Amino acid sequence: MDDATAPLRAAETGALDEDALAADLAALGTRLRERRLRSGLTLEAAAARVGLSPAHLSRLETSKRQPSLPVLLGLSRAYGVPMESLLGEGRAEASAIIRGGAPEPAPAGGWTYRPAGAPGRALQALRIHVPPRVQDAVVRVHPGEEWLYVLSGTLELTLDREQHLLGPGDAAHFDSMRPHRLVAPHRGGVDLLFVHSLLQSPHAELCLP
Repeated sequence: MDDATAPLRAAETGALDEDALAADLAALGTRLRERRLRSGLTLEAAAARVGLSPAHLSRLETSKRQPSLPVLLGLSRAYGVPMESLLGEGRAEASAIIRGGAPEPAPAGGWTYRPAGAPGRALQALRIHVPPRVQDAVVRVHPGEEWLYVLSGTLELTLDREQHLLGPGDAAHFDSMRPHRLVAPHRGGVDLLFVHSLLQSPHAELCLP
């Protein structure tokens, strides 16, 4: 074999790799846009769910930027699909067991989320840490039901015009169409076990400042 052709072969291989990477990135951007549209979310609403700017999400959808793992996790939650579907991979049957040490927590909008259930189910379970006074002006209204349980700290929960202080061991279960606001009023924040029904709607991200 002629060693003189080795640099040429290496260059051809590198070009093929770059072409494959560009094709994968383009396909990922297309899937991100398709999943957002199927969820009935505007660019602005989807970006707000994961703490991105609409311009940044647009760059991801047009394959001008490559999303990080935390962003992909956030988008999979926002669109109610397993992350494998965003990556274009076949989905194996999810395990019924979710171990405490995995997966890694993902930040979004200043809160920290750790999945406590399998993705893609009708009910989504999360462990959430809410830092003090982060998103404290956001009032949420969307289809579905929510159930939360305070693990540690104090939660200030506003339902319509009712205000409740919940401590460890307290829980709340309510229709998500009731305007609701979750605030950690004290230093150290609050840790929640949170379960919500995954209903998609064009109005699924109505936030009233």
